[in-house]
Amino acid sequence: MFRNTGWSVSISQLLSHAVLMGTLLFAVGVAPVSAAEKPKVRTITAFIRLDTTQYKQQVADALKILRNAKARFDLAGYTVETIRISTQPFPEYTRGMSKQDTLAFFHDLDNLAKQEGFIASIGPALMSEKDDPAQAQLLSEILGLTNNLSGSIVVVGNDGVHWKAVRAAADVMKYLEDHTDHSLGNFRFAAIANVPAYTPFYPASYHQGQGHQFAIALESANVVAAAMAVPRDVEATRQAIIAELGMHANAVEDVASKIDQETGWTYMGLDLSPAPMKDVSIGSATAGTTGGRFGTSGTLTAAATITSALRDISVKKVGYSGLMMPVLEDTRLSQLWSEGVLTMDQLLAYSAVCGTGLDTIPLPGDITTEQLARIIGDVATLSAKLSKPLSARLLPLAGLKPGDRTTLDDPNLVNTVLQPLP
Repeated sequence: MFRNTGWSVSISQLLSHAVLMGTLLFAVGVAPVSAAEKPKVRTITAFIRLDTTQYKQQVADALKILRNAKARFDLAGYTVETIRISTQPFPEYTRGMSKQDTLAFFHDLDNLAKQEGFIASIGPALMSEKDDPAQAQLLSEILGLTNNLSGSIVVVGNDGVHWKAVRAAADVMKYLEDHTDHSLGNFRFAAIANVPAYTPFYPASYHQGQGHQFAIALESANVVAAAMAVPRDVEATRQAIIAELGMHANAVEDVASKIDQETGWTYMGLDLSPAPMKDVSIGSATAGTTGGRFGTSGTLTAAATITSALRDISVKKVGYSGLMMPVLEDTRLSQLWSEGVLTMDQLLAYSAVCGTGLDTIPLPGDITTEQLARIIGDVATLSAKLSKPLSARLLPLAGLKPGDRTTLDDPNLVNTVLQPLP
């Protein structure tokens, strides 16, 4: 019996109230979860097959489902950070339009995104080596003129590395370095390799279907960090991640499945990648298992352990579903980059057993197109060799040189010190 002045309650009464609360949560479609801090939902991404003649209605329909879904997840205790809309590759719906009309269309779409509070991916400019390279230059200009649109170029497919596309992606990066504020256009562009359709994460997101689908991505580095904070052997750590993140993944999937049933929009799956965000750091999460900083011996094992755990969580998966290591979105990784103890080669090596490749890598502004192409080519070669999804989101910063500190004016990014190219 617990006692205080004026009230008393028995253990049996506490348990009774707990059971009742769990029953009520279940009744409203909210799966009970642990008292530990929940992950956020980084994004709910809707996929539409865009038609330029009726895109405003298509966007309105997508926003209706997205806002409904956001409210449902908020009710379940999972904060939704962004809602997004992805299309098929944009050359499919701008074919036959003049360049002027195409740029005007995307200018209008960008304004609509700003007004309605969503961000959009217009898909890859190039899907194969046979595609018109002029579409890559067009993508450069589209992203240079907008602020809420993302795009990509496919540099690896079932036929191996697309070397023309590798060069085209490097050209896009140099263009965006010189033609966007603080060179941040490259935050909205990536060279993608073996990334499947329906990934909810940007800028790699796209589809080639009929649309009317949606997918979910989590921001769950905090859950992984909590599971790895307790010193234990590799398998015990892996099982802890499966248990903790799996509990949240199943709760999220329960809500998504109900949305699917009630709206007619098809739920495609969940990208389990434990995306970090600034102080919610994947760079700090591995310390419990390595006994040291990210990048020391044991880091590769930790990365492999996390990815193995993600694969064994029994939910419908899409996208990367692997460890993400975005230097400029993770406070600890950014700090290690500033100190010169974290390198691209290390990140690429870890990508062999985990996630996204080279993500938000800050680079000196005088890097050449040829140097960028070599970096992209390394990511593409690794992806082709291992048949795994990787991407290169590289940020050359105009006017900055090794030793300079970035001054990025973006709430989602962490400033760091630029390092010399290897």
